[in-house]
Amino acid sequence: MVNVRQPEIDHHTLKLVVGIIAISLAPLTSWFAEGSLESVSASYFEAGAASDVFVGFLCAIAAFLAAYNGRGPKEMIASKTAAVAALVIAFFPCDCPDERATCSGEAVVDVPYAHGVATAVMFAILVYFCIGFFRRARAKGHARARVRAAVYASCAVAMTLSIAAVGVVWFSNGRVRFGLEHPTFWGEAVALSAFGVAWLVASRTLPVVTRPEERKKLL
Repeated sequence: MVNVRQPEIDHHTLKLVVGIIAISLAPLTSWFAEGSLESVSASYFEAGAASDVFVGFLCAIAAFLAAYNGRGPKEMIASKTAAVAALVIAFFPCDCPDERATCSGEAVVDVPYAHGVATAVMFAILVYFCIGFFRRARAKGHARARVRAAVYASCAVAMTLSIAAVGVVWFSNGRVRFGLEHPTFWGEAVALSAFGVAWLVASRTLPVVTRPEERKKLL
């Protein structure tokens, strides 16, 4: 007998998977790259696994965001917009002068500012979702919900500051580096990690920040 109460797709599990993908994107692209990456996005120009991980993981994130409706029309529209932005990030490469011209033997499609604008749009929407998570957690009032609220707020701040720092590096043509050898890579890595942590917590599968009666089982 079919249990009609069991959802066909569990959005909590998808949030967990997307959180893991976001956290692992920067370390894996760096691991598989032949040399040091100026940015996570520069892995698009790497031959082999680094490029595959970059494009594949972003497509997975885009697929989830396209399916995620959030709570209400505003979150639904925001999620669909972020999904499109993730695909633009994946398929319209960054302006990486040392890496451009060819990728896997094919000419790179150059759409000025598409990559940077899409990155800003996607992370702005992810910050918007963090704010929503924060408000809903704070409204619950109990201790573990307050911990979740603090995590969401911290992740929103981390994403905002990291992407702002990446913007400063880009607009200064690399003159401002914040004392780092590859500031864009680290800015993107921090932003992706904050995104991942927020959605891991939102998955309601982590015991430390979730009450037993709130916790979602994977099986």
